[in-house]
Amino acid sequence: MSQQNSSNNIPVSEVYWSLVAKADKKFSKIRDLPYYQRNRYDTYFYKVFKVYTQLWKFQQENRQKLVEAGLKRWEIGDIASRIGQLYFGQYMRTSEASYLSESYIFYEAVLNREYFKDGLFQDVNLSSKQLRFLARFLTVCLVLNRRDMVYQLVNQLKMLLDECKRAFQETDFKEWKLVVQEIVKFLKADPAFMNIRPLRYSVVLDLHPDCLPQVVEAKRKLRLRDALLCSYHPNEVKYSELTLDTFRILQCLEWEPSGSFYQTGGIPPSGAGTGIGQNGAPGPSRVNYSQDISDPTLPPNPRKSILYRPSVTNFLAVLATNCEELPHDGVLLLYISAAGSSQNSFSSPSHGSGRSFMSRAADLEATSTSSLNSEYEIANPTSAKGYCLSDQSSYLYIGSRSSGGLNGIYPCDLLPFTRRPLFLVIDSDSSKAFTALSGSEKGESVAMLLSPAISLPISTVDSSRQPSGSSFTSFLTIPLQAFVLMLGFMGSDIDMDMYGKADKLLSSSLNEWGLLLAASDNLNPVWAQTLGDPFLRRLLLRFIFCRAVLALYAPIFNKTEYFPECIPSLPDAFLPTGDTCQRTVLQLADIFGATSKFNFSKEMMLSDDRARRTEVGY
Repeated sequence: MSQQNSSNNIPVSEVYWSLVAKADKKFSKIRDLPYYQRNRYDTYFYKVFKVYTQLWKFQQENRQKLVEAGLKRWEIGDIASRIGQLYFGQYMRTSEASYLSESYIFYEAVLNREYFKDGLFQDVNLSSKQLRFLARFLTVCLVLNRRDMVYQLVNQLKMLLDECKRAFQETDFKEWKLVVQEIVKFLKADPAFMNIRPLRYSVVLDLHPDCLPQVVEAKRKLRLRDALLCSYHPNEVKYSELTLDTFRILQCLEWEPSGSFYQTGGIPPSGAGTGIGQNGAPGPSRVNYSQDISDPTLPPNPRKSILYRPSVTNFLAVLATNCEELPHDGVLLLYISAAGSSQNSFSSPSHGSGRSFMSRAADLEATSTSSLNSEYEIANPTSAKGYCLSDQSSYLYIGSRSSGGLNGIYPCDLLPFTRRPLFLVIDSDSSKAFTALSGSEKGESVAMLLSPAISLPISTVDSSRQPSGSSFTSFLTIPLQAFVLMLGFMGSDIDMDMYGKADKLLSSSLNEWGLLLAASDNLNPVWAQTLGDPFLRRLLLRFIFCRAVLALYAPIFNKTEYFPECIPSLPDAFLPTGDTCQRTVLQLADIFGATSKFNFSKEMMLSDDRARRTEVGY
């Protein structure tokens, strides 16, 4: 007979399995809850963790008795894996970095203790558990930027899949083969070069939020409190439901852990610890790891909702909920990366037909002898476009094209949400259709960063020309890498000292631009009220850099379909034709020996030549 519980003579095993059943029931409910409507489910989340705290502690205190009663190691691993799932799910709901850290700890403990090892190739269900565990842990490691662990897990996933195919020949593992292909393709498109500099906002490399220049004339100071990130392109680079572009934007809207706050804690291999994580949730024994990833002097991360290929009704429901929950001093960032349907939009060179972009670009570079002049249209991009909200031909596909407009987001769909401050980033060949929102808002003027109608292809691998995400999103998240790749260099071609020099120059230039913007007498109030937010400020400054680079790039010179736009307009001093932007692009191009690939004004070239002569003592 099983060992008895001393307090009420109930067998220990019965108490345990009762807790397991209770935890399973609550887990199945919270697992199916949406990641939006966070406030509604916070209480339920803590109730689930309370049950798992009891379960985890009980199995630790009664491990020997439970093993004698038939408890298997994989069952312990299943509990720890579910706790890791819960933590990651709560991170997705709240964007609190400590939850992401806790999720990593539990998954790592399951991996190190090999809970699913015994009988792995005798039971196909157990093998499936291990495959699912590795796939989920991979997502956590990607978001946490633990690349060493990512590569380790990919190798384990490949080997496990090969062994499963041999052990269970009657089982079809086609779906898992696709998972492996996805993560391999993802890592090829996002190599080490793309992650030299943290994508997250680092107070070591970027200005501390307390040091940001303030716009004196701003009537109010808004902060990025929430973001909705939506992406869908056929055959795009992704892992699970995390596309490469969304992955980069996600990190770009979070704080980078400061090295001074890292305190790694040990996890006893026996699993006998009794540590309890933050908020009363269970955790392996460690030293306050929940504090490692956050700086208590910094604000919390903006909350984010991530949607991949949602239905239009789901998209609008999430957007409406986020607007409803937005604090009074908050801005909602809406990022949409999708193909457009506009008959006036241009085909992306990566999906279009006819001559390749590279051959067209070569022709343009050979024949373009125009100088910079006042015909540049970015200063007032909507004046001649003629887009209107009643136009039903321009929308973004967030689902299959076969259903036509049923899977389309029209500019007018966003109109009801302009009652709250909205920061719109559209990466699409039909992005310009959203200029129709300007002047038609229902209460708050919308800030818009709109991609070019045609995007330059950015590749990271010479032989296969593996796509590395949208060039526009890349400029907003990894601007220097986007610049280097646009010039045709591979990461392996770049000298790190040269890269460091360029990175320092770009960072100082963007900071200088931020000071000039804040001091500008004619800065639109829409930008003035958001310039004090570190995340939105950085996006805007990188947009200015992106616009300048593309406008001055010789192969597409004077081809406005390759230029991004912003609404409302920025001060004229920040046009690509201005000295402020030209000087930075010229200095960066000079570092990489690529000044001939840009069309600078004669005045700028003469000024640079005089500066060079002064440096060498002429």
